[in-house]
Amino acid sequence: MINKRLLVKNLLAHNDENSFYDKKLKIDLSNKEGKAKFLKHICALSNSNPKNNSYIVIGIDDRTNEIVGTHFFDDSKLQNLINAYLTNAPQIQYENVAFPHLPSDQVVGLVRIAAQDGVTSLRKNIWKYYGGAVFFRDGSISMPKVFDIEVVDHNSEVVQKIERQSSNNIQLTLDRVVDFVKRDKGAIKTQYQVFKEQFVVCWSGKTKKKKGQTYYSRVDIELVNEQVRLFYSALDEVQITYDEDSFTILEYLHLGIGDAQKYYPLERQRFSFYPNGTYSIETKILFNPPYFDRRTLHHIYNCNLSLLSQLEKGKELNSDQLEELKKLPEQMLICQFNNVGEPIEKMKAMKQYLKTFPKVYKSYKESLRVLRKVTYNS
Repeated sequence: MINKRLLVKNLLAHNDENSFYDKKLKIDLSNKEGKAKFLKHICALSNSNPKNNSYIVIGIDDRTNEIVGTHFFDDSKLQNLINAYLTNAPQIQYENVAFPHLPSDQVVGLVRIAAQDGVTSLRKNIWKYYGGAVFFRDGSISMPKVFDIEVVDHNSEVVQKIERQSSNNIQLTLDRVVDFVKRDKGAIKTQYQVFKEQFVVCWSGKTKKKKGQTYYSRVDIELVNEQVRLFYSALDEVQITYDEDSFTILEYLHLGIGDAQKYYPLERQRFSFYPNGTYSIETKILFNPPYFDRRTLHHIYNCNLSLLSQLEKGKELNSDQLEELKKLPEQMLICQFNNVGEPIEKMKAMKQYLKTFPKVYKSYKESLRVLRKVTYNS
């Protein structure tokens, strides 16, 4: 079992990017350019490493090699993006790796590209890259090259050595459990559970009872053995259930207009643990978007555009407008689900102004996360 935190450190020990790993400060999959660059690196690393895993580490300052972190990224169905744009697509896995020195909402993103026989190429045009293009790693750079290039296996031995050096041990596991449980969380409840005598899952959250059901908010869930954060949200409410074989997270989305607020099941993730030291993840989207009167939504949409315009012009908002601003990300998400205007694009354009209101900005990021999740799984 690989400790992903150790793996990141061991990869970074190779200070310069090379043909088996790449490091990024961040990735942006919200636009064609960001997706195209990400796909290019996946393609190049896959083609350059047909006999071994390759990696992308996200949240690293490229100049100093310092671990600065990035936001928790819900992989949703990232494999769907890879399959849609790459021929002979490799299997990838995105994991959020926890580091003690980072803020609670920051992690290091680790993308593992599995070994893959055959040439991987772009299936269709995206941004400035043409369908049929093939990329390889030339040192630290992903470059387009011809099909008949001979790939010499220089990396299998060194990658296998790095992965062996990153194996977990009982001390690292115990230290992380103690650290997780002892963290000052105020009124937040912290728990852990051992599965199959091998896997330890820790979780924390603020609990509340509603109609006999227990819900958690401000949830943080970690698979301690691998130092991987399974779920993190400062806003959402989830239900957590488990038995001796599995751990299930049922995520809810709180949506509505005015007083007509309702909890909608969003996604269920089930982690199943097996006696042979392996586990699997089953993810299912449960969300059915609520639909509202279109006249009402057009009115709300135009009011929100007016608020955003006020921010852009630098005008100070009164108390009523500030209260309306808090509702803006949720309302714009509802408009998006109901095909009213271009609410998400309008918010993205005003991102720099929303950042000056931390709670509103958190809601904005949450709206993007939910939309990405629903879109990738549709």
